[in-house]
Amino acid sequence: MNEKAKVKILFLCTGNSCRSQMAEGWARALKGDVIEAYSAGIETHGLNLSAVKVMAEAGVDISGHRSKLLESLSDVPFDSVFIRLGRAVHGCRHCYRQIPARLPGVSGKA
Repeated sequence: MNEKAKVKILFLCTGNSCRSQMAEGWARALKGDVIEAYSAGIETHGLNLSAVKVMAEAGVDISGHRSKLLESLSDVPFDSVFIRLGRAVHGCRHCYRQIPARLPGVSGKA
């Protein structure tokens, strides 16, 4: 049986401690059958315990996640990379072809 390969996506931010970890958790929980989700940062700040708590309250366990550097995933051929605006954008301009996108109504909200 020829199984279709999962789409590999990366959620990238500065410290890979909160939002990118949560996005990875949600992607795995909601679409883990078709998406292989990862998260990383241009720095590592450790896993935010408040993020772990909020996700647990929503029924998604990210307690086993760890803060990872982008370089540690250099062997993964990502299909899509979602970058949280900020220093992460400047830290990886050379890594991927960029397609700018703006999500209306979310600018400046965490």
